[in-house]
Amino acid sequence: MEAVFANRLRAILTALGIIFGVSAVIAMLAIGMGAKQSILEQMKLIGTNNIVIQGIVPEEEASEENSEDGKRSWSPGLTLEDVIAIERTLPNLEQVNPEIILPTTAIQAGKLQKLKCIGTTNAFFELNSLATAQGHLFHPVHIEKGESVCIIGKSVQTKFFPEGDPIGQKIKCGNTWLRVIGVLDRRIASNDNLESLGIRDYNSDVYIPVTTALLRFKDRAKVSKEDLKKRRNSNASVKEENYHQLDRLTLRVTDSKYLQASADVVARILKRRHRNILDYEIQVPELLLQQQQKTQDTFNFVLAIIAGISLLVGGIGIMNIMLASVLERIKEIGVRRSLGANQKDIIYQFLFEAIFISLIGGLLGVVLGVVAANVVASYAEIPTVITVWSIILSFGVAASIGLLFGIFPARKAAQQDPIKALRSE
Repeated sequence: MEAVFANRLRAILTALGIIFGVSAVIAMLAIGMGAKQSILEQMKLIGTNNIVIQGIVPEEEASEENSEDGKRSWSPGLTLEDVIAIERTLPNLEQVNPEIILPTTAIQAGKLQKLKCIGTTNAFFELNSLATAQGHLFHPVHIEKGESVCIIGKSVQTKFFPEGDPIGQKIKCGNTWLRVIGVLDRRIASNDNLESLGIRDYNSDVYIPVTTALLRFKDRAKVSKEDLKKRRNSNASVKEENYHQLDRLTLRVTDSKYLQASADVVARILKRRHRNILDYEIQVPELLLQQQQKTQDTFNFVLAIIAGISLLVGGIGIMNIMLASVLERIKEIGVRRSLGANQKDIIYQFLFEAIFISLIGGLLGVVLGVVAANVVASYAEIPTVITVWSIILSFGVAASIGLLFGIFPARKAAQQDPIKALRSE
């Protein structure tokens, strides 16, 4: 330690490689753990083993390409009949949930707010891991008869029922009065996760039975006289409207190994039923997140290589400085040997000196790594998680490098001839 503190500048310069290497390890592990935690949070939001089918309105040119005579082809859109066909055909199917998304205006006790009314079934709450904080979910009779009942999100309760119990009270959505039978527990999720996954804020919606949405709100599968007039008037430039009875359909299979095969079967079923018109999108969120995880793992691997190179350069720097120190301190070695020090004493002296420099570099590297991880989280908007074991690992790596690259200089110092060492100037 006297030798280290006598040459502070040289010791700090020697430790620079360790400092930057350890800081790179800390930052890399923090970024990797943050990305993994973010993906796990997203997985909780979307559920596991899910296949999502989204109804879309294709462009007019795309639909005309599927017809032989140049006339526009026709598709019934995403309907409950598709649900029945998928249930009959698809093996290893655990849950099926249709969704109808109806933008509307809610009114209660003079308060007004625009929100979304979601026509769905109880499978929706199971697929999205949503529980009720008050009341209960839909009874089978509610869905069978299309009764005017609803389950509200926590934010809706805060807006319209800030003090009283909402269970049993009524809220008006559009032109329909709905009786509240349940309140969902608050789902905490960041806006970034919601936007990246394309899902809504479950706290801000009103949920009704899917049959209620079709009977008491709007069934887009039914063709009105105005729709027929628009179809006949081919010269008029009419903006295409959403004709899907269902906006979204979520399927859950029993095992993730069936995801891709099940998605292929669903694609063939819908292609046949929709007359070769691709007015739907099939997504497998879990596979997309797994691909994102692979990309993140590759990124972490590159960072690990960079950190390893930094640590290797730092170790070589320690070995070079220690070898130079041996040459500078040959007379000191000779004096110690003449006073009774054996070769092990000389080895321990130089070896512990190298380890001490590495540990100092490791300590400064941990501080720099924590600062770097916080800077990345603040300015680059990348989630970072610093764990205790990553700090322990960094200290272990620093000590190992000092031990590994300090052995050779220490052995070289111990092998000096004491007589020749005393004669050196």
